[in-house]
Amino acid sequence: MKTLILFNLNTLKTIVFTGIALFAFAGNSVLCRLALGDEVIDAPSFTVIRLLSGIVVLVALLTVTKGDKKTLSKGSWLASILLFVYAVTFSFAYISLDTGTGALILFGTVQLTMILASVAFGSKLHFSEWLGVLIAFSGFVYLIIPNLTTPSFAGFFLMVIAGIAWGGYSLKGRGSINPISDTAYNFIRTIPFVILLIVLSLRDAHLSSLGILLAILSGAIASGIGYVVWYIALRNLSIIQASVVQLLVPIIAAIGGTFFINEIISLRLVFSSIMVLGGILLVIIGRYYFVRTR
Repeated sequence: MKTLILFNLNTLKTIVFTGIALFAFAGNSVLCRLALGDEVIDAPSFTVIRLLSGIVVLVALLTVTKGDKKTLSKGSWLASILLFVYAVTFSFAYISLDTGTGALILFGTVQLTMILASVAFGSKLHFSEWLGVLIAFSGFVYLIIPNLTTPSFAGFFLMVIAGIAWGGYSLKGRGSINPISDTAYNFIRTIPFVILLIVLSLRDAHLSSLGILLAILSGAIASGIGYVVWYIALRNLSIIQASVVQLLVPIIAAIGGTFFINEIISLRLVFSSIMVLGGILLVIIGRYYFVRTR
């Protein structure tokens, strides 16, 4: 009985933290769309402020919750490189991509990267998992296909790199011992790359008070804190589950856009949400249900 209670609490914790992380990612998408879409700040400056504000918040959080030094972990240079590559390519890609096309390329690449990694690591997907992946991804494509345009090669390439980098960063996070410490040190290690980006882009910098505010919110809350929560959730998510649940982000972002960017909720969004949610549910519980009943 005690084991069952602990299992249920752990499952509930995973669901809650996963939900918080996905809402943070969606918030990040809305903030980026407001900043880069309205051109209130240039892409390099947005990336720089986003990462630096994330560092400030994470260092403060790490100082307050440092705890037992024996469990203190310091991330990795690989994770930091992946984080920076994702952040900078994401920003630059949206210079030449519309939101729908960029989101499809990004999350499609993330999902494909993590699924291929799972298979490469020796996992064999159950039929229900493949079916759930197909349904969820189809729902996502159904949502944005009316707005797709032929992307530029540069934008397409940059967003594919961003998707691969974020997929790799998520994979690294599954082994995190101390999510706050790992995330903080991952951000801190991006400082040399941030300095280089400042040097290369300072001459063409375009700043505004609104752009700076959006970048700070993106870095401090949606990225910094959001990534810590995501690392915590990743402890109890399989690679496949972690890849597929991220397809919820565009759905949440689209709904958020109705409140912050005056976008309209369409019947297409409702149908695609049902498909994505149904596919995710099948991936998460399908293997357990079918294997157990068999």
